[in-house]
Amino acid sequence: MREPGTPRYGLRRFFAAVSVSLIMIIGIGVPVSIVAPVPQARAEVSQETRSATRAAAPVFPSFGSSAIAAVGMDGVLAKHGPQSPRQIASITKIVTALVVLEAKPIAAGEQGPTITFTQRDVQILSDVLARNGSWQAVQAGWRSSERAAIETMLIPSANNYAESLAVWAYGSVPKYLVAARAFLAAHHLDDTTLVDTNGLSAGDTSTPSDLVELGEIALADPVVAAIVQKPTADEPNVGDISNTNTLLGSHGVNGIKTGTYDSVKANLLFSAQVRVGTRTVQLVGVILGAKDHPTLDARVPALLTSAKRSLHDVSLATKGQAFATYLTDWGGVGKAVASEDVSRLVWGRAKVQRSAAVESITGGRKGERVGHVTYLVDGKAVTVPLVLDRDVLAAPVWWRLTHPIR
Repeated sequence: MREPGTPRYGLRRFFAAVSVSLIMIIGIGVPVSIVAPVPQARAEVSQETRSATRAAAPVFPSFGSSAIAAVGMDGVLAKHGPQSPRQIASITKIVTALVVLEAKPIAAGEQGPTITFTQRDVQILSDVLARNGSWQAVQAGWRSSERAAIETMLIPSANNYAESLAVWAYGSVPKYLVAARAFLAAHHLDDTTLVDTNGLSAGDTSTPSDLVELGEIALADPVVAAIVQKPTADEPNVGDISNTNTLLGSHGVNGIKTGTYDSVKANLLFSAQVRVGTRTVQLVGVILGAKDHPTLDARVPALLTSAKRSLHDVSLATKGQAFATYLTDWGGVGKAVASEDVSRLVWGRAKVQRSAAVESITGGRKGERVGHVTYLVDGKAVTVPLVLDRDVLAAPVWWRLTHPIR
């Protein structure tokens, strides 16, 4: 015979067991579901791409020796004709200006120290006249700022002012030449030889490659760069002077220096600004050995136009451009996008290869870096960071509770 109340005792045990199970499920299972690892977002990455630009086709003169380069791009872009050293004539004065400014620098917007000319400068003028060199007047007692004297040397190509400036800055031509040769060595212009200050000697020689490098150095100097682009100037002592570079202001030409030897034979170290895509590009070129300046000048526009067509502004990535899409099991969506605009200037035929890589994520904030896209532009790597274009929510609690097994 059963004891009274036994069924009730069993029922109580049943309910107690169920309660404990529920407590364990809620107390242990829910937290475990919440903190358990969740699946990572699936990333759909854009495929690799390859492309190429068209070949360069610079139009050089058929005569003499030539080369062309662009500021900011390594080395010479193209060259034509013999590349051994040739007589450079008054292009020598670019070195004189730079070396004088090393000894006597001029602050931005300033005229520099005052030069008082002496009888020695009058004798220098006489020597230049005896050699049939280009000149500008000078008298003992005249006073000039350093900037005005450099303008008189470079704009009308006054040979006597080149020597007077060198002697004023260094004490003598031999001492100046020591500094000039140190300048050439420091800038690795190893194929350039100078024996005077102004280019009157046939011993002043250089190569097209050295000269375009010299042109870039000159354009980087604010004083020289400002002077060589002036078509005219009015100097206190000598009056109005005109630039021997008659191409200034046409076809984007903004410098740099003419050279004349054997009375009529012509050289020109020139610079010009051209638009390539969204960029303004500073070209530097040289033509040596033309029969005269009109013949040389007539060839420059074609060279500049063809150089512009041979340059390509390749857009690699645009800020906000998507390279991968993240998809989550709980409905979160986001894109990995380029963090900045990136482009590269290339010359002629260049191969461009692109590949993207992104990290695995379970969530993230807008702007958080999640990968990168790499471009190989003629073998040189360019890396662009990829960031999230929006917040990608981590798995919410409701999803974690409804997906305990994952």
